[in-house]
Amino acid sequence: MMLSPDQAEADLSWTQSDPETMLNGLKSAGCASDEPAEGEERVKCKADQPLSREEKRRRRRATAKYRSAHATRERIRVEAFNVAFAELRKLLPTLPPDKKLSKIEILRLAICYISYLNHVLDV
Repeated sequence: MMLSPDQAEADLSWTQSDPETMLNGLKSAGCASDEPAEGEERVKCKADQPLSREEKRRRRRATAKYRSAHATRERIRVEAFNVAFAELRKLLPTLPPDKKLSKIEILRLAICYISYLNHVLDV
């Protein structure tokens, strides 16, 4: 059972065996099933209210199955990203040819190489 922010943990004793005391505790939390008195509105318990779209999304994402699927998708995405960089790297001339370059170095070298090729075509 979740406590409301204004409700202290001491308000609810988990060892209560008296049903009347437990019902009073639920009533004070707004989760009683009794009909409201005349002129009063029934306060709905959190469990009675439908979940918001955000809460549904949060609960769905909390499952192990979702996290596992998300991790798999992310691994595939990163692998495709790295393959694209490797292919771009093969097209760029460097000395030595097998020199290890970071991703930012690959991008900067590609920009310079494209600029050089444009210059060669213009001449």
